[in-house]
Amino acid sequence: MTLPFIPPMLATPGRLPPAAQDARWAYETKQDGQRVMVYLPGDGTVLLRARSGEDITGAYPELRPLGTSLGATPAVLDGEVLALDVEGRASFQLLQSRMGLAHAPARAARRAAQVPVHLVLFDAPYLDGSLVRLPYVQRRARLEDRELAGPYWSTPRAVIGHGAEALAATREHGLEGLVCKRLDSVYEPGVRSRAWIKIRNMRAEDVIIGGWLPGKGRLTGLPGAVLAGQRDAGGRLRYVGGVGTGWSEAERAQLAQLLRDVASDRCPFEPAPRIADARWVLPRLVGEVSYSTRTRNGMLRQPSWLRLRPDLTPEESAADLPPGSD
Repeated sequence: MTLPFIPPMLATPGRLPPAAQDARWAYETKQDGQRVMVYLPGDGTVLLRARSGEDITGAYPELRPLGTSLGATPAVLDGEVLALDVEGRASFQLLQSRMGLAHAPARAARRAAQVPVHLVLFDAPYLDGSLVRLPYVQRRARLEDRELAGPYWSTPRAVIGHGAEALAATREHGLEGLVCKRLDSVYEPGVRSRAWIKIRNMRAEDVIIGGWLPGKGRLTGLPGAVLAGQRDAGGRLRYVGGVGTGWSEAERAQLAQLLRDVASDRCPFEPAPRIADARWVLPRLVGEVSYSTRTRNGMLRQPSWLRLRPDLTPEESAADLPPGSD
């Protein structure tokens, strides 16, 4: 059977719904992994697509048995691929060693033995027919009725109501955050919707790397800092600050190679910042940074590197500057 292509519905950054509306919302743990759409045509095969639509099935060979989990019932399921650390928490740093191996089956198999992944399923926009027009609460019920649980996948329950308690629990356990989903929300493929709200337990945003500064001393030959930017409402890449902390030695070495591969003679920022010794790159690499607050002109205060985002393109980073930061 040929299944319809369904891009994932996306959440909008925000805050908890008002207490008076709490019972109208479901709450799910925000996972620190790679978003995937799972295509199960009902013939025993499985196809995994990244948020970009790329076929990444080959990167996760341990998930192939999922193809028989629904028998002959065709489905498109929404979920997140995670790599868990020794404490059972999702680690994007661990997951990065599994990403990008879709076309390297031998390497993918070796990494699967060392760093197995776990797929968390949380929505069913298609299950024996399209469910996109059904409310979230009915889609979730149909998904949970299937009791999809295996050695490398599960369907955790969502909490209805009790949003403040759910958010506090994620903070207590050191989890990334919470996703709030309106019970009556339809599935909006490819749309960043206000019907889904994501809350991070840290102030963090995606940035586009437009340049870097050479390191000194023991960091000679490596980037001492990256020069970060975000798109404004007009599509221009505006400089928002230099990020020089937050890397491990291995991450800094990996980043050095990636920066060499996209070296450029032209500054991608508009306007060009006056930064001595800056090395410019093509604005192709996306990263995530944490920070304390913004200045009035949109610069990030005390930024610290969190991770590369190889799962995002610059167009997908959704890191537009806030109004008034021009």
